[in-house]
Amino acid sequence: MNNHPIRESFQKGMVFAIIVIFMMMTGFHMIAATLVSKIFGVYVLRGSIPDVRFMGYVHILFGFWSGWSASGKTGKTPARIFQGFAAGLITGGFIALFDLLLNFLILSGTDIREYLSALSIESMDYFLLNLRQTGILAHLGIYATAGLVGSTIAIFLRSESVQHMWQNLKSSISNFTTQINEALPMFVRKYGKYLIYLVLLAALVILPTKWGSYMNFVIGLVGLYVIAGIGLNIIVGLSGQLALGYAAFFAMGAYSVGIFNAPEPHHLMWGFWPAIVIAVLMAIVAAFVLGVPIMRLRGDYLAIVTLGFGEIIRILLKSDLLTNFTGGPRGIHAIQGPTLFGKPFTSDIDYVYLIFAGVALSIFIYNRLQDSRTGRAWLAIKEDPIAAQATGINLQKYKLLALVIGAAFAGLVGGISAARNQFTGPNDHSLMVSINVLSLVIVGGVNSIPGIILGAFTLKGLPEILREVENYRQLAFGALLIVMMLMRPDGLWPSSRPQMEKGDCSQNGENITNDGGKNA
Repeated sequence: MNNHPIRESFQKGMVFAIIVIFMMMTGFHMIAATLVSKIFGVYVLRGSIPDVRFMGYVHILFGFWSGWSASGKTGKTPARIFQGFAAGLITGGFIALFDLLLNFLILSGTDIREYLSALSIESMDYFLLNLRQTGILAHLGIYATAGLVGSTIAIFLRSESVQHMWQNLKSSISNFTTQINEALPMFVRKYGKYLIYLVLLAALVILPTKWGSYMNFVIGLVGLYVIAGIGLNIIVGLSGQLALGYAAFFAMGAYSVGIFNAPEPHHLMWGFWPAIVIAVLMAIVAAFVLGVPIMRLRGDYLAIVTLGFGEIIRILLKSDLLTNFTGGPRGIHAIQGPTLFGKPFTSDIDYVYLIFAGVALSIFIYNRLQDSRTGRAWLAIKEDPIAAQATGINLQKYKLLALVIGAAFAGLVGGISAARNQFTGPNDHSLMVSINVLSLVIVGGVNSIPGIILGAFTLKGLPEILREVENYRQLAFGALLIVMMLMRPDGLWPSSRPQMEKGDCSQNGENITNDGGKNA
């Protein structure tokens, strides 16, 4: 066996050991054990310590993962099994060295909270499986065995026979669905998708009445971030501009609704619908004012400028300078909600329906834009600005259009959110809001509507449901982005690359040019 696989096993083992040790030092190992206990149907009170066997399952999981990742996809089977075993053993070895330090701290009575506030004697004992010195040997055995099992299972699942069986299964499913589709009447084949839309619409109408108030709140939050993600995707995904000040447009929408539909600070009660229109328009105006002077920037420079714009808006809203106009640090309270046909929106169910309508409208607009000449111009700019400009595309015009449309989506989200919460304040529009939206687009899949929905649920819905990880949200964001970049760089649900047949040009006779001229 050459040195390269051994070195790779050492690297894999060391990486997983660092991850586990970092989890322990931040106190996240107890959160991980709590999440595992939920999988087994055992619910732990918040702040309580789960049964120690769940901590053992966490160690087994990381040892298994270490062996799986180190086993590789090619090479002789014994060598690959040994690589997984070695990675698990190395992970356990590094953790065992760390266990020696933990035992020393426990026996010496050191107050570890002076250095790491998340740790205690109980949490260190829990990491050691309540075995103290014996926990060192237990960790070595667990990680070595789990690494061996992980590599063995990985090799089996990656074997040619299993892959051949999987391909046959996919082919059988594909043939079966094709046969069913051919057997359906022409009417069903032609209008079947509309029947699916009707079923989906009925589900969206019925389900909010069955969910509880908290679930409706979570689904509404996810829906708002879906709309925001679609808007940011127009800027980032279609036109290729990295904007980090997206929360500023949220603020424009939220404060517009607050100012024009709240008793204070100006006693203007124009109603929600006029206020939401003003919110969208104010976001558009802000994007235009920001975009005109910076459209020649790109890359990191554009990101820095938009980030600065977002922070300027937040600081101004928080300062005493605008207290009489925006409420200052206290924000705007008692924002009134919408009224439809004389019925005021008073429950979470009403707002869920409103948000569902906003999501549907956003998806419709996005699809129309993506498949239009404007959408293709954006994609051309994203792929190669110089080539796009050579074909006659006005770069500044189309990039500014993308920024303005994306900001309109953010203004809509900000206005609905302010009315739903009956409050808006400076802290609701921080940089983290922009990072959240950008993260869900990247994690879900750029230019993919299903991906954006999945990313919004992953980054916003799950943390609301799993409140145990609330304090570790930023850590989870960073870890998830790193994992996504390594394992699925195109996102959880990547989009297919848009294609245009050669015949499209001759049939449509259109070229993506600034003057909209026709081909001969």
